[in-house]
Amino acid sequence: MQSDSVDDVKKAVRGYLKIGAALYVFTVITVAVNQVHLVVPLAITVALIIALTKGSMVASVFMHLSHEKKWIYGSLLMCVVGFLLVIFLPLFTIGNTIGKPIEVTRGAAEHAAR
Repeated sequence: MQSDSVDDVKKAVRGYLKIGAALYVFTVITVAVNQVHLVVPLAITVALIIALTKGSMVASVFMHLSHEKKWIYGSLLMCVVGFLLVIFLPLFTIGNTIGKPIEVTRGAAEHAAR
């Protein structure tokens, strides 16, 4: 039993062709921006914006991630939580020593005096 009708397949193929054309256009834009010779920070910003746009088009359409919103948002939430842990965990481990003088052992003090 076939679940997709001919019209659904044609619609999907048209979508793939549109995204393929958009990727081609963004590739041309990438080459054109490279010829302009922007200052480095601006060039990096523009390159990242173009790469992010192309990557999101490929991921959402060709990899069918646009149909997996719940899993994508869950993965993004896990990334944010992991990022916050990596950033703030060191603050919790050294937070109780802030403002206290650091005692230097005798051997380290003698070595520093040389």
